[in-house]
Amino acid sequence: MTRRRYSFRLLALMLTFGVAALPTPVFASGFQLIEQNGSGLGNAYAGQAAGVKDASAIHFNPAALTRAKGWSFVVSAETTGLSNTFANTASAVPSAGPYTFKVPLGNEGDDAGGWIPVPNGYLSGQVTDRIWLGFGVNVPFGLETDWDPAWMGRFHATKSKVEARTYTPTIALQLSDTLSVGVGAAYQDIDADFNSGVAFGGLSYAGTAQAVAGYPLPVQQAALAAVNAQLGPEGQSLEGAGLISGSSHEWGWNAGALLKLGEQAHLGVTYRSKIEHNIEGTVTFQGAPTFALPGALAPIGNALNAKFASGPVKATITLPETWSVAAAWEGEKAEVLADWTWTGWDVLQSLDINRADGSALSSVPLNFQNSWRVGLGVNYKMSPAWKLRLGTAYDKAPVQDEFRTPRLPDSNRVWAAGGFEWKVSEKARFDVAYAHIFIDEGTSDLANISATGTPVGALVGTYSSKTDIVGAQLTLSF
Repeated sequence: MTRRRYSFRLLALMLTFGVAALPTPVFASGFQLIEQNGSGLGNAYAGQAAGVKDASAIHFNPAALTRAKGWSFVVSAETTGLSNTFANTASAVPSAGPYTFKVPLGNEGDDAGGWIPVPNGYLSGQVTDRIWLGFGVNVPFGLETDWDPAWMGRFHATKSKVEARTYTPTIALQLSDTLSVGVGAAYQDIDADFNSGVAFGGLSYAGTAQAVAGYPLPVQQAALAAVNAQLGPEGQSLEGAGLISGSSHEWGWNAGALLKLGEQAHLGVTYRSKIEHNIEGTVTFQGAPTFALPGALAPIGNALNAKFASGPVKATITLPETWSVAAAWEGEKAEVLADWTWTGWDVLQSLDINRADGSALSSVPLNFQNSWRVGLGVNYKMSPAWKLRLGTAYDKAPVQDEFRTPRLPDSNRVWAAGGFEWKVSEKARFDVAYAHIFIDEGTSDLANISATGTPVGALVGTYSSKTDIVGAQLTLSF
């Protein structure tokens, strides 16, 4: 009997196909937010590193603060309406070998998007003939998707929310009549929440069946009956939810240069550093069963309890660096802006989450690729008080089709934007703008077995997405 108990302990430790059923915390394309002022929205943010003329240069190119003479105060909000829907083609409930989980497939998730405000504010001042100081508060990274809790992809993801707030003290120097440089220190705090459904009943039953597979039939039947009895009235159809929640605080930096070319043109180059976040948080399983199996079966119950146990977690995630080159040409009536921006998304190849003791909890393949964005914009002075803004951009997504996640099902995007500036007085301007983003359809072909070995059900179908952005900005000069 001692030998039998020892064997059960070993088998319990070998419940390797993820009875933890962890939520899958994945960062996807599109959670980097370029919407950092209202005036640039009308140009689809084309050429901001060269064309921005107010305190929001703190984000786009700190060297361009030298174009904001005196003091500049900017406050704006860009409200983003994202629509994400899913059309099923061949999704399936979770399964483990010949065993199919006794859970419904679920619906197609309704619309996982919604309207989300992106606020930001900046203050800059010219303290000498050649020195400017500034401070900015903005949200350069963020996402929120919320699928119906009963949808067919619930074991992959339900609700996801990420918000990275950044506080940036900045200094800009005008080195000559034609060349300016600037640098900022970025203190960033990030909060993240990820929900998923958990098939407690199916995972417990299948995990136990795997553990006792080599034992006589009466032993297998006794083990499975004991687990079934403690799953409650819902039995193998028992479901619950899992949540990973965490936060981090880290430093980064940005720098830029601005070259004046004659009386009408500017060329800007800017860089924003990557930021490595050491995230600490918790994993919480809601509605998890508790097992107290008798005798020699006790180690299996203990292993299930440990896998479903809530507790502290930690992870490391690196937010990408960016380079941008921009040009702006301004005539008497018209201004043309253009830019090219590169983002080093390949720093996100996987997301590994561990418990506090260092033991592995989850490893999610991301395989992001570096991406780029190109934009073109035009401003036209209709009168001394009114300016028309137009712009378009192409935004390449870093997500590969085979790794697309319902956390943020993104694809390549095309912008169409327009807006107006109203010059209220010499010291006050008001901008309003609108943009529509056309997003390519994206396929989903996620397998039944996750990277951690957890049966989560195949998610096969097509995502359809679109985005609308409405922005407003108040700029004061003094």
